Amino acid sequence: MITSGGLLVTKEVVFARISAVEDAGLIGEPAQATEKKSEIKGPINVLLVGIDPRDDTTPPLADSILVAHIPASMDQAYIFSLPRDLYVDIPANAKSQYPGGRGKINGAMSLGSRVPGGKPSVTQGFQHLAKTVTQVTGVKTFDAGAIVNFGGFKSIVEAMGGVTMTIDQEIKSEHLKPNGKPRDRRPECANHGCEHPYIGEQKIYEKGTYHLKAWEALDVVRQRYSLKNGDYDRQKNQQRFVRAIAEQALSKDVVTNPAKLLKVLDAAGESLTFSGGGHTIVDWAIAMRNVDPKNMITISLPGGRLDLNGRYAGEQFTGPVDGFFDAVAQGQVPQFLMDNPTFVGKS
Repeated sequence: MITSGGLLVTKEVVFARISAVEDAGLIGEPAQATEKKSEIKGPINVLLVGIDPRDDTTPPLADSILVAHIPASMDQAYIFSLPRDLYVDIPANAKSQYPGGRGKINGAMSLGSRVPGGKPSVTQGFQHLAKTVTQVTGVKTFDAGAIVNFGGFKSIVEAMGGVTMTIDQEIKSEHLKPNGKPRDRRPECANHGCEHPYIGEQKIYEKGTYHLKAWEALDVVRQRYSLKNGDYDRQKNQQRFVRAIAEQALSKDVVTNPAKLLKVLDAAGESLTFSGGGHTIVDWAIAMRNVDPKNMITISLPGGRLDLNGRYAGEQFTGPVDGFFDAVAQGQVPQFLMDNPTFVGKS
């Protein structure tokens, strides 16, 4: 970004903004993190979590769980999601006094974040979620991790002036009216006591490619009820959004516009909770310089409904998902995708 033609911001200013993002100890306290390597080398795995917190006293749920796998060549990225309702074993956590059990994976962060007698710890919750994801995927360690709340997504997209994104099916907003204002609630649902509390007109996104405003992009990635395959289609939209926002952030429209670039960096600094395993975010930016967002491959992991004792318990994986996780561990993802092309998400 620094060497792009027309950029008037000095490299000192850019690096000062990026360096302001401190390591939050998501994958271990910075002083106790894995011994820092001389440089970041692949293969690496990064855990990305999206949350939609109500307040700082409510244990946060992991509303979106994505893993970015970067192979040894460090020029490609494979992004896959875990369903928020995936029914899994959740390990015990001594700090939060959770004894362990089974439940939906999005609750692992909440269960691990609890601090007896105090406010929930998002960092502690992330660490517990990472252990749960490890049990599911076999990814032994994560080299970096990040948390972004949905409000943070909105701030970053606002700073960029919107984002261009493809929508592959009609989406009806559960939450917003066509003008972007919240939909009305049924009187009996005023205190969040209903599963579908909203009534009245709703924003509709037609199939196609659009330059979305920040509130529209945030609304799109939150929707699941009107989608043909529910949360599985929402995962695909979130993956498309990650790639779209990366492309937009590295576009000439941003990197050659000093005012816009600094707004994006400031928004990212305020919205991002990051941990780099002993490396700074600047180290990671340099290490990932050859990963072109256009070469990001999104992965669709097949799954479906799980019923226990005649009642819905959550979601479960179907098909050769364990084979995909083995391919990630063995550095054989390209061969696996050649043998299983249905795992490759559509742009």
